[in-house]
Amino acid sequence: MDRKKTARWAIYLLGMCVLALGITLNTKTGLGVSPIISVAFCVSELFSLNFGDMTFLLYALFVVVQLFLRDRRERIPTLLQLVVSLLFSRLLNLFAALIPYQSGEHSLPANLLLLALAILCTGAGVSLTVNMALVPNPGDGIVQAIAQRAGWEQGFAKNIFDIGCVIVTVLTGLALAGHLVGIGLGTVLAMLGVGRAVALTNYLFKSRMRAAAGLS
Repeated sequence: MDRKKTARWAIYLLGMCVLALGITLNTKTGLGVSPIISVAFCVSELFSLNFGDMTFLLYALFVVVQLFLRDRRERIPTLLQLVVSLLFSRLLNLFAALIPYQSGEHSLPANLLLLALAILCTGAGVSLTVNMALVPNPGDGIVQAIAQRAGWEQGFAKNIFDIGCVIVTVLTGLALAGHLVGIGLGTVLAMLGVGRAVALTNYLFKSRMRAAAGLS
């Protein structure tokens, strides 16, 4: 493997770690989680299940849906997302175990500060992984597939998909617990802020990271 290809994979794996860190920090704020993993978080909280495992199952569902949306020649690359999902879900469990932060023990400003860090990490992780053009995270992959199939702009497809995830999470929480689970101010701020964090990371580092990976 040549140096540029090694750098490409290194940046991609770094992006996965940063993304997993951002999502984990988001769950620690107590203010609501990002839309795309809100369903997994809600189910894990309601049934005392492992959040990483529930995220893997959710992402596996995303992969199955993509198999119906994408062309047959794209099936093998799509199935590789299962490997990404397994690694990513293990990273979620690792960071959850390593970060002892409890939102109830901290003030609202402290939790908001942690939320800001979570959003920045999430956006940076998305930028690093997507710009390497390797195997997409299933959360990104399903949005791409929906956008291509429906003929939508990807940002619009992302907004629609996020809203759909929030609706499912809200209905699940109300039906099974009688109240919202995993949905709050942090969910709204993540919907608004992650895209800006991606744009900021791209503005600062996209050309340099792609040059390092031999993609410019």
